[in-house]
Amino acid sequence: MKDHTLPIQLDAQDEDILDIALKTMREHLGMDVAYLSEFVDGRAVFRAVSAPGLEDMIQPGQSIDIREVYCQHILDGNLPQVIKDTSQHPIATALPITRNMPIGSHVSVPVTREDGSVYGMFCCLSSTPNPTLNPRDLSVMETFANIASKGLNVTLGRRAERAARVSRVDQAIKENQIEVFLQPIFTLEPRALSSFEALSRFRSVPYRTPDLWFKDALSVGRQVELEMMVIRQALVHVPKLPNNVRLSVNASPETIASGLLTELLTTVRPDRLILEVTEHAIIENYSQLQVEVETLRSLGVRIAADDVGAGHSGLTQLLRMKPDVIKLDIELVRGIDQDSAKRSLVMGMTHFAADIGAKLVAEGIETEAELETLRQLKVHKGQGYLLGRPEAAASALARRLESI
Repeated sequence: MKDHTLPIQLDAQDEDILDIALKTMREHLGMDVAYLSEFVDGRAVFRAVSAPGLEDMIQPGQSIDIREVYCQHILDGNLPQVIKDTSQHPIATALPITRNMPIGSHVSVPVTREDGSVYGMFCCLSSTPNPTLNPRDLSVMETFANIASKGLNVTLGRRAERAARVSRVDQAIKENQIEVFLQPIFTLEPRALSSFEALSRFRSVPYRTPDLWFKDALSVGRQVELEMMVIRQALVHVPKLPNNVRLSVNASPETIASGLLTELLTTVRPDRLILEVTEHAIIENYSQLQVEVETLRSLGVRIAADDVGAGHSGLTQLLRMKPDVIKLDIELVRGIDQDSAKRSLVMGMTHFAADIGAKLVAEGIETEAELETLRQLKVHKGQGYLLGRPEAAASALARRLESI
């Protein structure tokens, strides 16, 4: 038999359901083998198998030409679903698999998708004839096939969702549906342009926010590729900036640890860059990330911890990273003028930043009251709609730089 695997396999929880159904049905009928097959390009692919002691003969992922097994003959009505003795059926005896397995008895029912199309077959077989097989056994097997079918339909739904995500991300990358926007970051006292943060906007219909795009890319293994594409486009604008204005780009730990980013950032002046490390989960392995971060820092890149205070960035992670810049999350900044707990936390962060020699940046400033409170708390820098909205790179540069 040849291996014939698909890019997307059955999920573990669905395999559990199928394994239980196969084992139970095989034992109920007293058969040697039970399996679920899928029809793929004219082949029957074994997706789940219960065959203790016969694993060398039949395993998940193996396949056989559909013309060489009973499946199509049963669907066409040329073989019955219950075969007590294969020697009594000329079509069965003519098939090489009957002798090679060997197969003395066979029971099978089709498994269908939600749309009614045939997914494959739920089968049990034994090396010897089984005269006890009867219509009641077929009815029981149909029940278990229905159980398997429900698990499959859930899996097939997930496959369709994943395929849609893959298609969206592939199209965005292939057709370059990404545009770089820039949002200004200012020192708060006195107010002066300090840097721009490069943000991505996707030219897709219907519009979807960037976080959904990067979530999709992560789920299909394209996160690094998509992030690198955005950063590459953002770096084009570095030579257009005055010497005292930096560009801030965002990257996940996975992209940083890949080493690709370090190579890319050396194509411009690294000392003009701030790298915002975006992470919405605990970082499991710091070793490679730390190596790349320290390499970038030695080149002059400033390292920023993003979304601090959002519940993602733990203090241990913050201490390990030793950031040059700490960006306070928008949820910590919003309404800070009316929230004493937020003010206390930010006051503590200003002391922490001072102790490690980092600059504090407040994100999402939207009101004068928030701005004034942040000034009083000695926060160094800020960004938000009050100070400047994200704009297409060309217009953002024209608007801000002519005022310098």
